[in-house]
Amino acid sequence: MEGPANLTCSAAGGNRSAAGAGAGAGGGGARLSVLGALALVLLAALALATLAWNGLVLATILRVRAFHRVPHNLVASLAASDVLVAALVMPLSLVHELAGRRWRLGRPLCQAWVSVDVLCCTASIWNVAAIALDRYWSITRHLHYTLRARRRLSNLMIGLAWALSAVISLAPLLFGWGETYSAGSQQCQVSREPSYAVFSTFGAFYVPLAVVLFVYWKIYKAAKFRIGSRKSNSITPLSPGALQVKEASQQPQMVFTVRHATVTFQTDGDTWREQKEKKAALMVGILIGVFVLCWIPFFITELINPLCSCDIPPLWKSIFLWLGYSNSFFNPLIYTAFNKNYNNAFRNLFSRQH
Repeated sequence: MEGPANLTCSAAGGNRSAAGAGAGAGGGGARLSVLGALALVLLAALALATLAWNGLVLATILRVRAFHRVPHNLVASLAASDVLVAALVMPLSLVHELAGRRWRLGRPLCQAWVSVDVLCCTASIWNVAAIALDRYWSITRHLHYTLRARRRLSNLMIGLAWALSAVISLAPLLFGWGETYSAGSQQCQVSREPSYAVFSTFGAFYVPLAVVLFVYWKIYKAAKFRIGSRKSNSITPLSPGALQVKEASQQPQMVFTVRHATVTFQTDGDTWREQKEKKAALMVGILIGVFVLCWIPFFITELINPLCSCDIPPLWKSIFLWLGYSNSFFNPLIYTAFNKNYNNAFRNLFSRQH
């Protein structure tokens, strides 16, 4: 991921103009400085909230024995990647902002920061895709997706997510695929090599985006088919003293005739599994929707900029990047909102501490 554009560059420019243009311009520069400082305070609050919330989820999974199983290991992997984003990536991004988007901390720290940025954000994105796949298999293959198979596949997906993220993040350092640091201009950013831009953006976003969209489409089709199959069952009267129950399918019809005036047949309401599947489908849908809204503006510009040498305003680049970072804040909120076990575990955790 690229380091954030300078949110305070306009404020600094306004202050320089104020020094040479008089009191009126100075008032405009002061106003811009206040806005820039407010933006930095909000970004710092976002980093702290992301660290606290994901840390709480991770601590709960580690301390509560009931969470030491799938799919909570996938949630723990996602929370770990988001904790690293908040603890290691966001603070240095703020330092980069305060320095006017100039890197004064040397080449080694620049390379480490860019690599950790790409590693953690890519791992977070792929963990979202892994959770979506797990929910899809648990809904559509619940008879064959046993606990043993689920544990094996979830561990495999976690390993692949972090391994692929490491390859994408370390490729510029290991293979000389572009430069991340420029001493002359004091620039620290992800490699601008066009071939690496294509490789990194597709590996970090567009491929997992295709996975999660395909998965949600399949979940939606499965839920729609299940609801349609339930509504296809009909009750048709045969005669004043009889009822005929038909099951609409391609198989030979089964007909039941009764002589009583009424017959009970459960057609309304959802079963426990159907309610669980609807809740899981809704959670996956919100998770994917937030994921797409947060990251797609950044990755569109990240792909187009090196290929066409387009000049994107620094303010917009910064907004797109921090919007992507905010996905690490929303992820734990989505899970806790759709899982009462986490809410109960949080209350128990705090009650024990008091």
